[in-house]
Amino acid sequence: MRPMRQTRPMNREIPSPDITVDGTGLLCVTLLLRLRKEIDGAPPGTVVHVIATDPAAPLDLPAWCHMTGHHYLGPVPSGEQPAFALRLAADALPTRAGAPWHPATP
Repeated sequence: MRPMRQTRPMNREIPSPDITVDGTGLLCVTLLLRLRKEIDGAPPGTVVHVIATDPAAPLDLPAWCHMTGHHYLGPVPSGEQPAFALRLAADALPTRAGAPWHPATP
């Protein structure tokens, strides 16, 4: 099992996004499908902000980052809608195209 990667110290600001994924009104299952599609081909180090109104998002997004190896940066403060930040990792594990909550199998 991969260790949780939360790289944002409590006293630092969340970086501005390179990509914003709007998951307003989506359940986390659909949100992860959209997130996977939006980040496909993005380089490591890309900062992604995910707008997520599903109440499960504060648990599901860090868990997905933990599973894949991306860096979960935490909630984005002072937005009108709930948003969460992550940074794409070079060594992230790929996930299934139609089921991004499962690792891809070789």
